Amino acid sequence: MNTMARPEPDYVPIGVISGVHGVRGWVKVHSFTQPREAILQYQPWLLGPERRQVKIGEGRRQGKSVVAAIDGINDRETARALLDLEIAVPRESLPVLADGQYYWADLVGLEVVTVTGQTLGKVERLMETGANDVLVVRGERERLIPYVPGQYVIRVDLQAGRLEVDWDPDF
Repeated sequence: MNTMARPEPDYVPIGVISGVHGVRGWVKVHSFTQPREAILQYQPWLLGPERRQVKIGEGRRQGKSVVAAIDGINDRETARALLDLEIAVPRESLPVLADGQYYWADLVGLEVVTVTGQTLGKVERLMETGANDVLVVRGERERLIPYVPGQYVIRVDLQAGRLEVDWDPDF
């Protein structure tokens, strides 16, 4: 059992550069924010593992994604070099959440345990689906558990690094 408090990451991922848009260096963004276009409100973006700081000139929602112009990126080839880079922001720039609400980044890495005490693995990532978010739990095998507080997710304990679920281990 992990009894040590998990350190809060200094930076929180809010999206990923998923493509290029047009010929003037705009990028497509897969946003983790709700609504999707809220990602444009956070400045500056910190790109990739080295956290390269960039400023967004303009942007908008386009279908299911967001497109943005990054200052200093003026052509398609330069924009292409940014593909698959994570977009993060300093934790202190994000709004404080109400009790019982969590940023996805805070759930990743938590040990997942059933209400009967069986360890299922750790939260590897979360997926957004039409109905609800889904925890991807990796243990001896991968499990997909709907993130539905009070029904499947019984308790989140960030200090202990645990997430308790009401879930049949055979699923």
